[in-house]
Amino acid sequence: MGRLPVEAVVAGAAHSPKVGGVTGREPQPGGRLAYAVWAVGLATYLVAVFHRSSLAVAGLVATERFDIGAAQLATFTMMQLLVYALMQVPVGLLVDRFGPRAVMLAGTLVLMGAQTGFAFAETYPAALVARLFVGMGDAMTFICVLRLVSRWFPARRIPFITQLTGTLGQLGAVLAAVPMTIALRELGWTGAYLTTASIGVLLAIGLVVVVRDSPETRRLVGPQLSLGVVRRSLAASWAHPGTRLGFWMHFSTQFSGTTLGLLWGYPFLVQGEGLSDATAGVLLSLIVVAAMYSGPVLGYLVGRHPWHRSSMVIGIVAAIVVVWTAVLLWPGAAPLWLLVVLTQVVGIGGPASMIGFDLARTSNPAERLASATGIINQAGFAASLTLVVSVGLILDWRTPSGSSDYTPDAFRWAMSSQYVLWTVGLAQIVRYRRRARRVIDRSALEAGLAVT
Repeated sequence: MGRLPVEAVVAGAAHSPKVGGVTGREPQPGGRLAYAVWAVGLATYLVAVFHRSSLAVAGLVATERFDIGAAQLATFTMMQLLVYALMQVPVGLLVDRFGPRAVMLAGTLVLMGAQTGFAFAETYPAALVARLFVGMGDAMTFICVLRLVSRWFPARRIPFITQLTGTLGQLGAVLAAVPMTIALRELGWTGAYLTTASIGVLLAIGLVVVVRDSPETRRLVGPQLSLGVVRRSLAASWAHPGTRLGFWMHFSTQFSGTTLGLLWGYPFLVQGEGLSDATAGVLLSLIVVAAMYSGPVLGYLVGRHPWHRSSMVIGIVAAIVVVWTAVLLWPGAAPLWLLVVLTQVVGIGGPASMIGFDLARTSNPAERLASATGIINQAGFAASLTLVVSVGLILDWRTPSGSSDYTPDAFRWAMSSQYVLWTVGLAQIVRYRRRARRVIDRSALEAGLAVT
């Protein structure tokens, strides 16, 4: 595959086909309507994160309502994450076929139905089915917002808006804490979850009235999805070394912070490092803070220096490895200042993983952008699931008595399993960065004239 000259990229963009009805005077990318479309998409994603996280403060209530233990309660979260990861490629294909507006509207309706079902669920199996559909609906939002951003904003602004989307969207997890606690106390289980489900009505109205798939048309329709079309689309996306580079960038940066925030951070800090419950909670909150301030900064840097995206990721992963090594090798419990540094570097890993989506944007034509994004988006979640399971298995191995009182030594062994994932990820980043740079025209990339 040869390089794409600037002239060819410009010509391709100028003559790209438009699908759907075109209105008389087309809105300009980056204008007021662009921000209105983005705001509705962002709100939809934020609420999806809210639904995803709404069980976090309802854990004790759920154990009583469904008469379940801690392992069964953890299954809710694990299943949601697994479904979310497995849905990424199918959702990407649906977005390429039906457009982001239609898929995001479907996801909103699925989330409404799922939360309503969860509100009335009285048995553990019924609740599991409801949370499965929460994972499905959640998976149908983020890719759609990224597709809207790629259509509605100038190329140089896309990395910043993408990072801002991820940063602000994660506020849904923060907002789920206090409001859901109050709702559960005042309205009870059914009332609280019915209230959260009703938010989808407003979002659906906003999606129908405000959102359009691109400045040129309200609805973009791709080719029909046959087995042959799907196979060729996914094969073409995966064949481009830029997509593979984005995949391994997402794989290598996200899993450490996700694993701490999802399940093992609190036990590691309390049992492994001897901290109090309150201090452990503050440290876990600092991971979110790091993601919020670093996301816009990385977005700005990626927009200014797109050729060095992989270098940024390699540097961030190296920092995570160095700090984790210091924590694990520290004689006895690590000092608090070092654990604070750890929260910051793993927190930056979340926004760093989103740099992989920019590789999808600049390595694939618009008609398969969402499916390429889906391929990349499943990488970090697959790595996170692998690490979550590995840590649990190693903790049980190093604690043969079957007790849940894990020792600091057991946690050192368990957390050291990250080095396997880092080694694989970094090796693949270096490998595909060389291949990607052989086929990407640097001048076109830095001029903002990407494939899409």
